Amino acid sequence: MTDPLFWLGLSFLLVAVSLILVLLAALPALQAVARAARSVEKLADTLSREFPPTLEAIRLTGMEISDLTDDVTEGVQSANHAVKQVEEGIGSAKKQAKSAQITTRSVMTGMKAAWKSFTRKSDRPGATRRSRDRLPPWQRQLLDLRDRPGSMPESYSSYSETPPTQRDRPSDRSPRPEESPDFDPPDRNR
Repeated sequence: MTDPLFWLGLSFLLVAVSLILVLLAALPALQAVARAARSVEKLADTLSREFPPTLEAIRLTGMEISDLTDDVTEGVQSANHAVKQVEEGIGSAKKQAKSAQITTRSVMTGMKAAWKSFTRKSDRPGATRRSRDRLPPWQRQLLDLRDRPGSMPESYSSYSETPPTQRDRPSDRSPRPEESPDFDPPDRNR
């Protein structure tokens, strides 16, 4: 057994048997790899057909979402503008209503005063005196002169009909309505 050719042949035989056993054991694995390769090929083919339209659809969807976002933004801005206009309209309507209320009160107060003045009896004591107290001083003097018989000179008789000019008026100023004791200012806080 010392023959080297024998050992060499036996080695080759054992290597060949080992290779055959490895190939027989690797055959199912190679078949699985072949099936996987076919699946990958089919998947790549499907992706190459389906992926571009899908990407295009995704891109179009993104553009539509962007357009919708712009439309919604414009709608919100126009709604804000409309709300501001409504608020301004309400504010101006409130101002006009308040102005109309003040005007109505002023008119009603004036009408009440006119009615009281119109229906007031002149035979009450002090009625003419109170109306004289409201007159400016130069008119009171003329009334006093006119009421006294014979005390007014002939030259002043024309003044009973017309008010005197600025030079004929006394130097003291007439009281303003606010300074009069009977003055009742309209209440503007209501």
